[in-house]
Amino acid sequence: MKDKKSILVLCTGNSARSQMAEGLLRHSVGDEYEVISAGTEPSLVRPEAIRVMAELGIDLSNHRSKSVDEFRDKKIDFVLTVCDNARENCPYFPAESKLIHHAFPDPAGATGDDDTRDSAFREVRDLIRNYISEFLKEISQ
Repeated sequence: MKDKKSILVLCTGNSARSQMAEGLLRHSVGDEYEVISAGTEPSLVRPEAIRVMAELGIDLSNHRSKSVDEFRDKKIDFVLTVCDNARENCPYFPAESKLIHHAFPDPAGATGDDDTRDSAFREVRDLIRNYISEFLKEISQ
């Protein structure tokens, strides 16, 4: 059996954008790809990200923020950086890894009550969802 291709979504804190992208990708590709996310400076998965992904039926509640260092020796087919900081601080991946960058706004800076913060996360989630849809069309050709 052929090895599964892998997708690593990379952000700074692995707390929101990369976690949401990981959830969306896993939901979209099932077992076709191995999908992981990580951060250059991992922190904690944001509760807002967990809530807005649950609205789509995607459960991030058991996700943890991971360091990109955990995957340095792993063969990665696609490395998606979803913030400029991660792109600038992306560690070296072998030449066969396809590096793809698309920056999304950071919803973690949203202030206000839960509804206001969730709204900011929802906006970014939807931007990522649209991007993921286009990315998957591109790699399936």
